[in-house]
Amino acid sequence: MADLSAIREHMDVYGADGAHVGTVDHVEGDRIKLTKADSGMGQHKGHHHFIPGNLVAEVEDGAVRLSANGDVAVTLEEEADGKDTLGS
Repeated sequence: MADLSAIREHMDVYGADGAHVGTVDHVEGDRIKLTKADSGMGQHKGHHHFIPGNLVAEVEDGAVRLSANGDVAVTLEEEADGKDTLGS
């Protein structure tokens, strides 16, 4: 896992495949909280979502790069209310 203290507000978050996953709102504990406006799809749009910090591969050039592809990373997001995006 990369050093989460290097992550700053408004950094773009990209999957290992280069797909844009979201934009950093802030780091909260060992998770990255994404902005509402750029987070989630469908019924999850407009909610804050979290990306687990253990998915961060590196922080470079003002961006966060994940170890998982973008489509996989979004299935691992949690909503701010504690529910994951799979509805469990």
